[in-house]
Amino acid sequence: MMRSLWTASTGMIGQQFNVDVISNNLANVNTTAFKKDRVDFEDLMYQRMLLAGTPTSGDAVIPTGIQVGLGTRVAATQKMFEQGSLKRTANPLDLAIEGEGFFRITLPDGTTAYTRDGSFKLDSTGRVVSSDGDPLADAITIPQDATAILVTTDGTISVQQPGAIAPAQIGALTISKFVNPAGLSAIGQNLYVETASSGAPIQAQPQTEALGAVRQGFLEMSNVQVVESMVDLITAQRAYEVNSRSIQTSDAMLQTAAGLKR
Repeated sequence: MMRSLWTASTGMIGQQFNVDVISNNLANVNTTAFKKDRVDFEDLMYQRMLLAGTPTSGDAVIPTGIQVGLGTRVAATQKMFEQGSLKRTANPLDLAIEGEGFFRITLPDGTTAYTRDGSFKLDSTGRVVSSDGDPLADAITIPQDATAILVTTDGTISVQQPGAIAPAQIGALTISKFVNPAGLSAIGQNLYVETASSGAPIQAQPQTEALGAVRQGFLEMSNVQVVESMVDLITAQRAYEVNSRSIQTSDAMLQTAAGLKR
């Protein structure tokens, strides 16, 4: 059977996966703080029929040899953590990180997850929680009589209460960064969890340890560029078609060989 049939099939399989990833990026173009994925490909092993450097007659050697590749495969998918644009909302519980860092969220099982999504709310007890009801790991609770909530760029949280002249500080946000944020595992709900590849979190107040600043009344948008993704989608589609054409050509050659005997 012709080698090219199997080689081209690996290209079709790889481009199908590429389209899956691009489609997920486009589906999340309006998801708060979503970070796009990129597919990395690598070539498969090579079949060597003649090694370079093989001696021939006299002192001569084969200069290049003969080898043929066997296709491609998906090597990795990588989260691209470029900063998304900031959108003003004027909601005091909407927070965005301008720069590096993640908010810390406590999951129902007690573990910590990390997010760039700062669209926070209050629950029935006044705790600051995510859209899914999971509280901030900093355990911030807003008093019921608070008339205003103030969050400074360094994460200090204060509230204005009736009868008080100045706002009262009730807590402070801490955010985290990772040596290799691309190694974080995305678990959905705009959350990431630590892995051995990401390294341990470096936790500190905003604007320290090279961490970003907190912007109150803003949300970070998705960093997906629609035009760029559409171009990637067209490229993947054409690559899929070209690989399918290779299979059709190989099939036609086999048909010609099979027709030699009458």
